[in-house]
Amino acid sequence: MKRILVPTDFSEHAEYALKVAAQIARDNDGEIFIVHMLEFPGQMADAVSHGADIPEIMLFMKKANEKLEELLTKDYLEGIKVTEAIKYERAFEGIIKSSQKHDIDLVVMGSHGASGFQEMFVGSTTEKIVRTSEAPVLIIKHETTNFKTDRFVFASDFSEEARKPFEKIVAFAKVLGSHIDLVMINTPNSFKTSHAAQKIMKDFVASYPITNYSLHIYNDSNVETGILNFSNSVGADVIGMVTHGRTSLYHFFNGSISEGLVNHASKPVITFKI
Repeated sequence: MKRILVPTDFSEHAEYALKVAAQIARDNDGEIFIVHMLEFPGQMADAVSHGADIPEIMLFMKKANEKLEELLTKDYLEGIKVTEAIKYERAFEGIIKSSQKHDIDLVVMGSHGASGFQEMFVGSTTEKIVRTSEAPVLIIKHETTNFKTDRFVFASDFSEEARKPFEKIVAFAKVLGSHIDLVMINTPNSFKTSHAAQKIMKDFVASYPITNYSLHIYNDSNVETGILNFSNSVGADVIGMVTHGRTSLYHFFNGSISEGLVNHASKPVITFKI
């Protein structure tokens, strides 16, 4: 985790993410890329693209630069290489482009989550990044002075399509010194006997150089609730999931367990794209 991207809108949740990114960077001799996206409506966006000097735009730019400069003076960033940038484009697109440009290993984002009407009809920037980022995305909900990764819960069905992202998960856990709690959630609609579930999981991990782990089967009413309840029962520090990156109507009607966890989990959630 050498190259860490932290998008910021200068909110308290974005700073929670930056503090965690600073801890990870410091522990792994890494560097941080901070990006702030300035989104302008309609005609103002066109003016920016043509280099026009409109007073309102200049004021927004000045304020953004002042806030960014203030952020860079924070004590928790001392001694860490930090590169900052302000982009003038849609947040989602700009963050993905920045991640690709800088060959980012990890994106760390703050989120306050969503529920009810807002969760159903408003696609947040965080949710879009979770679906599409090639780099793992770590979502931070609360401020923490000591970000721990001792217990890392990874929930999966342990199918073949989960193998490629699992390589990143093993690497992530090794870098951070985590014990991985591998869990399969048994639900009434998708039930497996303990014997069958254990065989699937053992066969899955057999081809990976992993030693610091344990296997679990947890029964619950649905997968998302099971992951949350299991994570609480083992005192997890981080919850890991894979996401399919589905979009459009398929995504809308089928939803995503990973995105549900991003909205509802109080613990940090890290997602890996299949």
